[in-house]
Amino acid sequence: MYISSNETIKGRRILYTIGKINASSSWHAANSAPLEDGWQAIALKDLIRKAEEIDADAIVGLDYETDSIVSVETPNVRLKRILITGKAVKLSCLAA
Repeated sequence: MYISSNETIKGRRILYTIGKINASSSWHAANSAPLEDGWQAIALKDLIRKAEEIDADAIVGLDYETDSIVSVETPNVRLKRILITGKAVKLSCLAA
């Protein structure tokens, strides 16, 4: 699986875009980092699995962002999660 934070894969040509995909970290306190070790690797592995399920060759436009912050019933407790997004694409067999 090729992965790129921009819209290209070096040395390859994108044939077509399959669609936008995303994965996320677990919910955690809004003022802290996710609790699980290696949360980025876990979310990226999940994103790759989703891309493979739809027969993508690559993920482009990889980006991390904060998903919505939500308040819970406990006073002054707010939760967030980190969302990793990208576009699943099919690559041409020929080089760019």
